[in-house]
Amino acid sequence: MKPHVLVTGGAGYIGSHACKALSEAGYVPVCFDNLSTGWREAVKFGPLEEGDLADRARLDEVFATYRPVAVMHFAALSLVGESMQNPSKYWRTNVNCALNLIEAAIDAGCLNVVFSSTCATYGDQDGVVLDENTEQRPINAYGGSKRAIEDMLRDFGASHGLNSVIFRYFNVAGADPAGDIGEQHVPETHLIPLMLDAIAGKRPALTVFGSDYPTRDGTCIRDYVHVSDLVDAHVLGLKWLEAGKPSRVFCLGSGNGFSVREVIEASRAVTNREVPIVEGARRPGDAASLVSGSRRALEELGWQPQRSDLSVMIADAWRWHQAKEYEY
Repeated sequence: MKPHVLVTGGAGYIGSHACKALSEAGYVPVCFDNLSTGWREAVKFGPLEEGDLADRARLDEVFATYRPVAVMHFAALSLVGESMQNPSKYWRTNVNCALNLIEAAIDAGCLNVVFSSTCATYGDQDGVVLDENTEQRPINAYGGSKRAIEDMLRDFGASHGLNSVIFRYFNVAGADPAGDIGEQHVPETHLIPLMLDAIAGKRPALTVFGSDYPTRDGTCIRDYVHVSDLVDAHVLGLKWLEAGKPSRVFCLGSGNGFSVREVIEASRAVTNREVPIVEGARRPGDAASLVSGSRRALEELGWQPQRSDLSVMIADAWRWHQAKEYEY
């Protein structure tokens, strides 16, 4: 019998790709999602259990039914701008729900957790390739809430033997190369899908938020990793825990940052279409330059990203955006 893995947020962008990767690796992914931002149509690789992480009774029911060997925790509020405007929402939802999940998992005897964190826990530290030893100084409630969950995992590890692998990463891009699933959010806030929809005429011009940052062309710089490579790392993290190895933090990134203007130029080259843009003001909470290294993941996990080239990520995303079956 194949082991079950509970995937919170499994109907979302990264979670659905993780479910596919888990299925291909011999697990049964159990998607736990309230479908507030996820898509029922993206749940293709295992059962869907609708529920909210705030509902402890529902969590207990799902743990009892499937007896998962591990949890992959993706579900979270993740809009930086919104977290600046409404921090209580982020602290209440992300942190309280994670605590509920951790306690339910421990009570069910499920002691392996792979957590989707973020390099936003580091804050704005320009000119530095961020790694696992970099000081965490979040500048918004999104990054702060994720750091708090990391702290919880550490504390419950010490008190209850909970084992965890924590992944910190920045911008995820691309789509499943086979075209089964892709990236879609409501509202959409990520640069590449916004840009591709603007190219396709499905939304107004792309807004470039801030052109006066202290970067090489005045726009924000970010590191990008292909979603398929990202979820491959999560499966390796699961196997790390199953092998009895200790809790560990891994950063995932290319070590190379691309500015907003550079991503726009790459999209022009891939699609052979112009990107309609307008200039906008800076958004509160946006750091100027965030670049993440992944040396530890390469050396210890044996992670070997295959598709985290900017042109490949854009091409995969563009292919899916042109063929996607469901709309906003």
